[in-house]
Order: sequence, then structure tokens, then C-alpha cells
Amino acid sequence: MSDALTPVAKPGYLWTRFRRSPLAMTAAAVTLLIVGGALLAPLLASQNPFDPAALDLSNGLFKPAWLEGGDARFLLGSDDQGRDMLSALLYGSRISLLVGVASVLFAAVMGVAVGLIAGYAGGWIDTLAMRLADVQLTIPAILIALMVDGLARATLQPAVHEAAAIYVLIFSIGIADWPQYARIVRAATAVQKTLGYVSAARVMGVPAPVIVFKHILPNVLTSVMVLATLGLALAIISEATLSFLGVGMPPTAPSLGTLIRIGNNFLFSGEWWITLFPSLTLVILALAVNMLGDWLRDALNPKLK
Repeated sequence: MSDALTPVAKPGYLWTRFRRSPLAMTAAAVTLLIVGGALLAPLLASQNPFDPAALDLSNGLFKPAWLEGGDARFLLGSDDQGRDMLSALLYGSRISLLVGVASVLFAAVMGVAVGLIAGYAGGWIDTLAMRLADVQLTIPAILIALMVDGLARATLQPAVHEAAAIYVLIFSIGIADWPQYARIVRAATAVQKTLGYVSAARVMGVPAPVIVFKHILPNVLTSVMVLATLGLALAIISEATLSFLGVGMPPTAPSLGTLIRIGNNFLFSGEWWITLFPSLTLVILALAVNMLGDWLRDALNPKLK
């Protein structure tokens, strides 16, 4: 199977390209900083913003510590509930990253499975799968996510929906993005199945599922990796958009989007820090991940080697 691989698969190639790209290294450092802060939130945060018992309303609306009227306990200020904004950013980033990664994995697994089966089987199976993907691609992903959330709200009790909000978000974003993976994998599979190693496997009597998932799948994962990296930034933004619209994470467990929505209510009353810092964190995170995706796409393209 190695004959089907491009030179970019050689050991050390990506690391060499990475070390030669200051932009990629900067983006990776920023991403690791935010991801590390999110993972270590219980150790780094001064309070648990998700715990109502840890909040004190008398600590609400403190300015950032370096401004007049600020408090050293709240480096980036506090919101109306007395939440330390730095702690809220650490915990909020954790939820945004969790939703983004989980929804991308869900979309990738579903899309790759559909694309492999459609590309290898061909015929009416291929036609049906791709027409379904085409129909869904005509509908904006955010509208599909809103529809899924609306169905969940209509069928679940409010308390149950709030408890399952993160799972609804993951499913709604993931189900909206699978067609992109399906189309790319289907096209790559249609090319791979015409190559000699697939014909040889068929002649040897290798079962079709083994050919598809053991031999063809490794040779189409490069495109999936690039799309997943770029899709992660879009998934994080989608989660923030849904939460900002009030159909995402609840205020009791705020993500970056929820924090921006909460802060937007105080923007014109002078408490700008409540919405500014979550917005900056979201923009920086999405930009860094997107830059990594762009670099990975170029690095894995043998024509740009």
C-alpha cells in the first residue's frame, strides 16, 4: 500500500516543514496555550464559575485589576454574577473546545463512512448518498443546527434539555457538517479503487469491508485531516454563534459564545470587559486553528513541497 502514498508521508517531513514556518509555530503555540489553559482550568482558575455556591453577587461588575476601581482578585474583571472573567474564560474555552472537537469527530466519522461506502460501491448507493449530501449542502449549516436544537427543545423537558445542552450542540453541529467529508472521501475512494493494489486485493479474495477500511481508508485520510483541522475553527465559531443566539450552552455553564451574549447586555452600560475578553479569546483561538489548517493543507500538498 505504500506505493500509493505521496512523499509527504515520509517520517519527519511534516516536522521539518513545521520548523521552517514561523507562522505555523506561532499558531501552534497560541493554540496550545489556550488548550492548555482549558485543560488545566481547575488548577489555574481562582474559582469555579459553574458552581453557584462559589459566586458572590457583591463581587459583581468589578473592572479589570489594572483600571481604577479594579480588584486584584479579578485580573480581567468580573461579570454581573460575580464570576471572575479569567476563570470564566478558562472554563468557557474548555466547553467551546470540547464541543468543537467532538462535533468534528462526529461529522468526520459519519462523513468518512458514507464517503467510503458510496465511493467503493458506486451505483444507486453512490447516487443516493451524494444526492442527500447535495440537498443538505444547499441549507446553511447554522439553520440545520437551529432546527435540530428546536426539535430537541420541543421533545425534551426544559430541565432535561439544559442538562443535555452540550450533547445537542455536538449533534447539531456534527450532523450539519458531515456532507463535506462524505464528498471529499467519496471522490478520493473512487480514484483509489481503480488502482492496482485494490484490484490485487479483490483477486486474492479480500472481503470488501477489509479493502475499504484497511487499505483505502489510510490513503484518503490526508484530505480528512486537513478538512477536520479547518472544520474545527468553524465548529468553534458555530458553537459560539448558537450560544450567542441563546440556543447553545446555558448561563449556568457558559461557553465563550454564552459569555459574549451575557456581556453584550452590559456593553453600552460601560462594562465592556465582560464581552471583550471572551470575544478576543474566540477570535484568537479560531484564527490560530485556521492558520494551522492552512499550513497543514499546504504541507500535505506534494505540488507545493
